[in-house]
Amino acid sequence: MACRISELVLGCRDPEVLARFWCEVLDFVVLDREDDGTLEIGPREGFGGPQPTIILSRRDEPEPGKSRLHIDVNATDRDQDAELERLLKLGARRADIGQTGDEQWHVLADPEGNEFCLLKARLAPL
Repeated sequence: MACRISELVLGCRDPEVLARFWCEVLDFVVLDREDDGTLEIGPREGFGGPQPTIILSRRDEPEPGKSRLHIDVNATDRDQDAELERLLKLGARRADIGQTGDEQWHVLADPEGNEFCLLKARLAPL
């Protein structure tokens, strides 16, 4: 049996702000809250389903260097342009990482600057 991704971990200054953002983007809910401020968000069905959960771990200072992990998202109920508009209204902003302009995805940053990509393909909701 192979492994599969069960969680993604993002260090952040304000887990509550990012939890609200990512819950809106992905239609997730808060699954767990730790005493240290760490939050786990994920699908309404909870941990262990087909989608990984996201752990938002409180960090006072950003870690040195660029993170090697980011999240890719695909719209499930609208086209890419409509989803881009929705994400920007939620607080995402465009990020320039040297794109050529010919990409079929948009590079964005969440409210704390964590980069993620909005891909073109539209996925069926689970």
